Amino acid sequence: MSTSKTMIKVEPGAAQSRDPRCGHDVEALKQSFLNHIAFTRAKVPGYSTPQDRFVALAMTVRDRLIERWIATRKAYYGQQGTKRVYYLSLEFLIGRTLGNSLVNLEMYEECYQALFELGYDLEEIRELEEEAGLGNGGLGRLAACFLDSMATLELPGYGYGIRYDYGMFHQRIRDGQQVEEPDDWLRCGSPWEIARPEDTFRVQLYGRVEPYEDAQGNEKFRWVDTRDVLALPYDVPVPGYRNNTVNTLRLFSTKSTNEFDLTYFNHGDYLRACEDKALTENITKVLYPKDDFDEGRALRLKQEYLLVSASLQDILARFTSQHDDWSQLPELAAIQLNDTHPALAIPELMRLLMDHEGLGWDEAWDITVRTFAYTNHTVLPEALEKWSVWLLGNLLPRHMEIIYAINWRFLEEVARHYPGDNARMERMSVIEEGDEPRVRMAHLAIVGSHSVNGVSALHTQILKDRVLREFYEFYPDRFNNKTNGVTPRRWLKKANSPLAFLISEAIGDGWVTDLDRLRELAPLADDAEFQARWREVKQLNKERLAGYLKQTQGLVLNPEHLFDCQVKRIHEYKRQLLNILHVITLYNRIKQGRAGDAAPRMVLLAGKAAPAYYLAKLIIRLATAVGDVLRNDPEVAGRLQLVFPENYGVSLAESIIPAAELSEQISMAGMEASGTGNMKFALNGALTIGTLDGANVEIKEEVGDENIFIFGMTAEEVEAQWAAGYDPWHFYHGDPELQTAIEQIAHNRFSQDEPGLFQPLLDRLLHQGDQYMVLADYAAYIRCQEEVNRAYRDRSQWTRMSILNTAYSGKFSSDRTIREYAEEIWNVKPVPVKL
Repeated sequence: MSTSKTMIKVEPGAAQSRDPRCGHDVEALKQSFLNHIAFTRAKVPGYSTPQDRFVALAMTVRDRLIERWIATRKAYYGQQGTKRVYYLSLEFLIGRTLGNSLVNLEMYEECYQALFELGYDLEEIRELEEEAGLGNGGLGRLAACFLDSMATLELPGYGYGIRYDYGMFHQRIRDGQQVEEPDDWLRCGSPWEIARPEDTFRVQLYGRVEPYEDAQGNEKFRWVDTRDVLALPYDVPVPGYRNNTVNTLRLFSTKSTNEFDLTYFNHGDYLRACEDKALTENITKVLYPKDDFDEGRALRLKQEYLLVSASLQDILARFTSQHDDWSQLPELAAIQLNDTHPALAIPELMRLLMDHEGLGWDEAWDITVRTFAYTNHTVLPEALEKWSVWLLGNLLPRHMEIIYAINWRFLEEVARHYPGDNARMERMSVIEEGDEPRVRMAHLAIVGSHSVNGVSALHTQILKDRVLREFYEFYPDRFNNKTNGVTPRRWLKKANSPLAFLISEAIGDGWVTDLDRLRELAPLADDAEFQARWREVKQLNKERLAGYLKQTQGLVLNPEHLFDCQVKRIHEYKRQLLNILHVITLYNRIKQGRAGDAAPRMVLLAGKAAPAYYLAKLIIRLATAVGDVLRNDPEVAGRLQLVFPENYGVSLAESIIPAAELSEQISMAGMEASGTGNMKFALNGALTIGTLDGANVEIKEEVGDENIFIFGMTAEEVEAQWAAGYDPWHFYHGDPELQTAIEQIAHNRFSQDEPGLFQPLLDRLLHQGDQYMVLADYAAYIRCQEEVNRAYRDRSQWTRMSILNTAYSGKFSSDRTIREYAEEIWNVKPVPVKL
């Protein structure tokens, strides 16, 4: 099926007048809520369940979004020359939608009052919403922030992703270890999405390529004998703040072309009757299926192709609904590839333009390059995605042919620039030769895009100097930096409403859409009364977090302690292990009576480990084991604790980040592309302890050396250490406290019931090269934590530093980032929406 032109048709006058059912006043909201209890849930209020009330409230809010949604489509399609942005991402970690929509529609207080008058609590209802299982970490959260900023800046933007049935997984901590359970976030449905079965697309897989001659004698190609699946779109509204724009996040779910085989069923083979449906719908079943076996890799590749095929069919349908000159496509559509996962969009667009629309290679390639832009998110060469030529050729035979043709033409260009340099050609080739040839998706994305951007100044420089140096030399004008940002609507105004209120009371609320206005707080950093109120807000947030974790997970936190937080995906390079070694060191100092005036400290670690990542899961076990020892030792229980809340996600982050006082950003320098957690913490007044890695470098530049705690080697010093021959044993033998901590782990101090449990972690540090230089940075980290302790003891000074961190976080708004994309890469302009 292909989308017809009626898909984007907007009836004249559809949003000319305000519908009285969409009022924002308390009485209108009450009436709308009661109507949905009755006519959407078929209940009377006295017999409604909590789920009934959540759905009724969500539909009440959605009504007000839909009015703007229709007006937005009309504005975008009412102007023939409107250029649109299409953001392709395998993840959109949007979190809960209800509270964010209320904030952006500026009707939170009215809604709270309406429900209060009806005898309900808005906060209790909000807690019933399932967090959308559409992402895992920073990549997906960044995409969600970007959609929020596009809508707030009134940019015509669309997100394209996959509607995963189960997300990644729901993390439980049982007996100290991670246990993965299905994240069945759609078990009650989602009130925010609208299914669009009339816009379903057919996606081809497998088959063969058949050459033929057209009427003019030109060689053409058909992709035939394919096994097809259907991509069913679901649209989710994305409201801007304080405007009428509601953009669209379109998510695709798979459906079988043969839902049910009655012949098999009638012969009693009930499983076979549904087999095709089950196999097809597995494609969008789970985010990031395990790919350490052939079937898992094939499933992951199908996911990526489903996203790009359905998205491009949709994008081209939107284009052809108003235009028929393909040369105009780059002038009217900008497609941003969020990492390499959607890089198959490049050969897919070439296939559609050549095989379906009849364009020649040169014209199709020019259109393709001018349409696509690529964002790189890693500095790890091993993390750059590669696909087996055999697998890709079997699943997508026509695309493999096109990739070979792209590579052949590209290498011809390289040869002209560097005659005789076969080694360079081999390194730059899109195809990596060897026993199992593979397609380098990052190389494909670079060759097929007019822009390649990193996500922090340091990351971009590392791409230019090391990871992609030869591509930068070949395409210097394509490379640029776009430092990441976060949306202040969700991460300050919504997540930390007490602080947002205090800030707005002091400097007005212009900061919500112009975060640089936070600099107006700087003169108040030394004001004793303002400092006192600032501390009251932080204490309130700490108490709220403590209460929430006790109620939901049975964890006991002391809100009088320093809240020291490291929340992110569990990975060796993020060095949660370094944090745990510091906790063990503090524990030993307390036991030995050498802790001095160390401030009582609550260390909070949270995050998910990939199911197949054994060492990351072992780090979680070590963290919980150390936490158990601390909790059960009366000498330290009141001075030091380590907790690991389960199932870290957006909603839990919205509770942790406002309460945090110290933000741990301690990856080895040169490893983190950017990070956005560091920005969220700083925005909420937490002080950063970190290396000069990712966006930490720019946070330091903004807040000043005196308002951040920096330790450890720089990226250049890391390189020099490797070049000199890094020996972790040198650091082990040279530091008695480090040696003691490691020996305690080795001698089962934290695993008495399972001797040797943590030996694989020690092997990584001592016998396998300590890849992320945990031991090399340990001493500097301990010294820096001592500086943290001294600063925290001076409450006035600490509060001053906290205020200035917030005041100087203006650069890290995703509004600034998106404005740079719009002006420097996409060339798109705002389109105001009127009701």
